[in-house]
Amino acid sequence: MKRLRIVHSTGFHYGGEVTASYNEARMLPVSGDRQLVLHANLDVHPVSSHHQYTDYWGTRVLAFDVLAPHEELTITASSLVEVLEAAHPSTGLDWTSLDAVVQRSGECVQQLSQTPPTAPPPSVVALAESARTQDADDPCAVGLRICEQVGDAMEYVSGVTGVSSTAAEAWESRKGVCQDIAHVAVGALRAAGLPARYVSGYLHPVADAQIGETVVGESHAWVEWFCGTWHGYDPTNGLAIGDRHVRVGHGRDYTDVAPLRGVYAGTAGSELFVSVSITRES
Repeated sequence: MKRLRIVHSTGFHYGGEVTASYNEARMLPVSGDRQLVLHANLDVHPVSSHHQYTDYWGTRVLAFDVLAPHEELTITASSLVEVLEAAHPSTGLDWTSLDAVVQRSGECVQQLSQTPPTAPPPSVVALAESARTQDADDPCAVGLRICEQVGDAMEYVSGVTGVSSTAAEAWESRKGVCQDIAHVAVGALRAAGLPARYVSGYLHPVADAQIGETVVGESHAWVEWFCGTWHGYDPTNGLAIGDRHVRVGHGRDYTDVAPLRGVYAGTAGSELFVSVSITRES
């Protein structure tokens, strides 16, 4: 078990004064099977009107607007989370049994459908079909094989894709960031007949970090597939989900769990800024 303190600051510098902005932030973790949130707070500057709610997928959302003229918007999420190593049980379900369970779950059915960001090209569909053939009797093993093969095939390179890049575009160059690699993996899992979801959160980048040490962290994305239970894997780093991963939320793809989204009124341009620091406290 690790206790991690995360400070995530993001927002926009505007090229001039804007008159108003309307936003949603998904930056706070929630307690769940493998993590306990001890503290979580989100601060917005300038002061705004706001309300919190839990969205359809179970993610905490702060919806807020700033109606006074401003030249910068800053949102800072601070959280303290205890994280456990995740269990990775094999359910032993065959495909027939799994399909019956999936059809009784509304979320599983929805997470079988591709979205524009996850839609796989033919070569990714072939990869998924090959994995299903090799592990014909074990859906859990199929999911793991797919994630490992996608991770092995792609290189983490920033700057070659954008926030709106699709899985097909990233796969063509075999390069991208965690968002792209997760989109490719989700598309491949769904192509194999496994419900799959995109997970957003944070990754502590140092496996053996010292207690009290603060490091530059990052927002991160990984995947989960359903094979009787939800099973997670980090294809970008080739890691099982463990006590370095802090979960914020999940959805069909990145657009469901974007940390910050919104619109503003004014003619000035905007520049996004992001910083994440993570401190291991135990």
